[in-house]
Amino acid sequence: MESARFVMELVAIDVGGTHARFAIARVDEGADGGIALAEPIVLATGDYDSLQAAWLDFERRLGRTAPRAAAIALAGPVNGPTIRLTNNHWVIQRDELEQELGLQRLLLLNDFAAVTLTAACVGPDEFVRLAGPDRGLPDTGTISVIGPGTGLGVACFSRDTAGYRVQATEGGHIGFAPVDAVEDAVLARMRARFPRVSAERIIAGPGIVPIYETLAALRGRPAGLTTDRAIWEAGLQDTDPLAVDAVERFCMLLGGVAGDLALAHGANGVVIAGGLGYRIRERLLASAFGERFRAKGRYEAMMSDLPVKLLTHPQPGLLGAALAFAGKYGRH
Repeated sequence: MESARFVMELVAIDVGGTHARFAIARVDEGADGGIALAEPIVLATGDYDSLQAAWLDFERRLGRTAPRAAAIALAGPVNGPTIRLTNNHWVIQRDELEQELGLQRLLLLNDFAAVTLTAACVGPDEFVRLAGPDRGLPDTGTISVIGPGTGLGVACFSRDTAGYRVQATEGGHIGFAPVDAVEDAVLARMRARFPRVSAERIIAGPGIVPIYETLAALRGRPAGLTTDRAIWEAGLQDTDPLAVDAVERFCMLLGGVAGDLALAHGANGVVIAGGLGYRIRERLLASAFGERFRAKGRYEAMMSDLPVKLLTHPQPGLLGAALAFAGKYGRH
């Protein structure tokens, strides 16, 4: 078989609240969008004052001059001249960025729009079933894509015989909606800190802390663990029963908000994406995620018929950024 023809190289960047991932992306003619990603270089955003400083360190680690083209997925709205990331201290001036990074071509997009683009483009072997019927995502209709990480990413895509369209949203900032006494207590705890409690405050990686603290208070026990990392590790390794219960509650809450968003989008299927979802995939499968996803009153039967998948691609933000760049600038 004739090998794919090399077309161009670019730097794909996925900037979240905690990490910025850089990878050389090679665009070829071929299957899977024709995108080949090199091994990512992962930098902690807290170690750098700006995206430019992180870029310079990436080039140093790369050991050569980076391509003069980049697609950058950013955790926040990318409209307007000034981009302020939601869970990151970097501030980006759109009109100055090309010059600062020495680029000839630049594409900026929302980070979860990039993840959603990957979900729209990859094949069925990149998904595993979480809930609902054991069938693939539909070829037509709307698919909700939800991803807990440092924040809560939400987007959707619609597709038909003519193609697909990705819609970025800030759906992670909808209000948190408790459904039982435990979640009422979580909300009360968070209201003491924030005048408005969004879903992202709880259904994201750092949200495991107030869940854990609330469970400890309700049971009259000391909250022995104080960081989200420690709670996640103890919960996933079964070394602290309270942390195990906090992870189970988190899975339930993720199922609930995923179902709410599917209703809001009029979805025909749902994808859970992002690093945290993949990391806790075994717990999601064993948890009440699916039960809470379906528990929508008069719409329970409809929700039960929606396929819910977990995206398993290891770098969906980077791949989606490269796909978006190739789509805009073509393969030449």
